[in-house]
Amino acid sequence: MSPTLGIFVVILLITLAITYWAAKRTSTTADFYAADSRLTPAQNGFALAGDWCSAAAFLGFTGLTALYGMDGAFYALGPLVAFCTVLFLIAEPMRNTGKYTLGDIIRSRMQTRASLLAAIAGTVVVNFAYLMPQMAGAGVLVRLLTGISYDWAVVFVGVSMIVYVAFGGMLATTWVQIVKAVLMLSAGAIIMAMILAQVHFDPLALFADAEQKYSAKYLLPGNYLKNPFDQISLGLGYTLGLAGLPHVMTRFYTVPDAKAARRSVVWVMFLAGSFFAGTSLFGLAAADFVGQDAIRAADKGGNLALPLLAQYLGGGKGTLGGDLMLGFVAAVAVATILAVVSALTLSTSGAIAHDFYVNWVKHGEVEGTREVWIARVTAVVIGVLAIVLGILAQGVNVAVLVILAICVAASANFPVLILSLFWRRFNTGGVVGGMAVGLVSSVALAMIGPAMRGADALWPLVNPTIVSLPLGFLGAVLGTLIWGRDMKNEERFDAFLLQVHTGITSK
Repeated sequence: MSPTLGIFVVILLITLAITYWAAKRTSTTADFYAADSRLTPAQNGFALAGDWCSAAAFLGFTGLTALYGMDGAFYALGPLVAFCTVLFLIAEPMRNTGKYTLGDIIRSRMQTRASLLAAIAGTVVVNFAYLMPQMAGAGVLVRLLTGISYDWAVVFVGVSMIVYVAFGGMLATTWVQIVKAVLMLSAGAIIMAMILAQVHFDPLALFADAEQKYSAKYLLPGNYLKNPFDQISLGLGYTLGLAGLPHVMTRFYTVPDAKAARRSVVWVMFLAGSFFAGTSLFGLAAADFVGQDAIRAADKGGNLALPLLAQYLGGGKGTLGGDLMLGFVAAVAVATILAVVSALTLSTSGAIAHDFYVNWVKHGEVEGTREVWIARVTAVVIGVLAIVLGILAQGVNVAVLVILAICVAASANFPVLILSLFWRRFNTGGVVGGMAVGLVSSVALAMIGPAMRGADALWPLVNPTIVSLPLGFLGAVLGTLIWGRDMKNEERFDAFLLQVHTGITSK
């Protein structure tokens, strides 16, 4: 067995052992969906870092910076602002009003079947949009590690994901994410030290070398996001979209109270923020040391820039040190993806099993053990669909696809969530209108834009948030006004608002 494959197998065995341990401790719905709300802020913060630092961060951001310069850095640094939105607007209300899912909040506020169905649709569409790039990134890496074809690599990742979620639930997913976050931050620190050693600990030398090799234009914005509105759109999508990602929302139910939820966000801001800042330097180093031609030859989307950089830093292709570094980074990246896809699968399973089957179909009258069984079966189905989407996404930069998923979250989930929490008159018509308009506009514009159609794009912006986000809010407001006054809903709002800010449930 090669050193590269050996490192990967060790990490895989560790995560499977975690799953076995967690499966014996997962029996109730609270265990399966929220780890029984027993995580500490530090544990949840590391898990959030593992959740958010996905294939897009580890592979895509580095690749974008390597190929397009500072536009890649814009992608990497945006989450630092996004977590402020989560900290100040979302974390505490989510923990105070929800139970397991976004649908729980909408159902608690509106108490109608139509609004719950709209929330389910928003969760499923966003999660599958986010799943696609994770599976694509995993396929590229597993192919690199094992030599098997891309399609079979995606199948392998999908099966692993099903095992983690179906057997271990949130507890297994959380600890896989924690292990992955520690590995990822350690790998980042090692690579950063090796990069700085190459330039005599003068990071400005990376910029100077890149400018000399690729011209001054490389260090200016506009190489990838050529339209200025794309840069604004990217910022909007980040700032508001992260707060609308269902798999991030569910993490706030795994801690005991709202204070712990807020502290979790502070932890992840420092952990993930330090890594995101590093990816810009990783990208510059990859462009300087490996070269853009070699990066594109390995993967046209740039997704292998970081593994190739690690191989170079270890001594080059064919050397023991190069193979060890390549194996370590690639294996950590696969663990990164497995953790993220597990969280996405669990969140989607919750929307279908808990929100749709239990609350929408059965009106909440389902025994806990049966609900867990339904959730596990759902996880298997979701895993199969994720495999198909991953195969279809081959060759596209994973960071671009992830940001499009965040755009959908910003355009559909965020308007509905924020208006549900803070607007008295908001009603079922607003939930349906906001979700429908936000989902349709963001997905449609993304599908006809440059990210999906390249030079044949019918729409100029890579990221359509600047248009689809206002449309999502407009759909929510118009839907509310067209639906008419719902006096019972408005009368419940004071009690709901008290719960949002304090966690106190009015009798």
